[in-house]
Amino acid sequence: MSIIDGLRSVTADCPWPAPAVRPGSTWSWALCITRAVDAAVPEARQFARHAARRWALPEDPTATSSLVVSELVTNAVLHSGTEDVTTLIVFDGLDVTVEVTDSGRWLERGTNRRVAEDENAAFGRGLDLVRACTSWCTIHPTSAGTRVVARLPVTGP
Repeated sequence: MSIIDGLRSVTADCPWPAPAVRPGSTWSWALCITRAVDAAVPEARQFARHAARRWALPEDPTATSSLVVSELVTNAVLHSGTEDVTTLIVFDGLDVTVEVTDSGRWLERGTNRRVAEDENAAFGRGLDLVRACTSWCTIHPTSAGTRVVARLPVTGP
């Protein structure tokens, strides 16, 4: 696992919607690249928790960002066939943006995979959960892989 931490200047050219911050402010960011294996999920969850605590985020966004990272990395490990998963977490002073990228091929399902027997199962609801606990989520599947970006507020309006 590679972990990179740092600060970068806010620019207008970013892969997610521009945050509501003043020009000249900086973003805190953390980057983790890991093999797409089962052990990557708890590592990614711990990575997200560590970054949020280092930035002194309140407990709710810390737990939520950890959950979002966990769900998205789990999807990449289980469903993409990728070798590596990249997790980027950015804090702009107002929101946390999580981006998980893989180089695999996520397949669209023709039908809902849940059947009556799965109703109480502990799987199959990851993206629904991510969408429910974030203010914005988008999925970018391409022939080169999939990038999922989600944003969650840290402060109230």
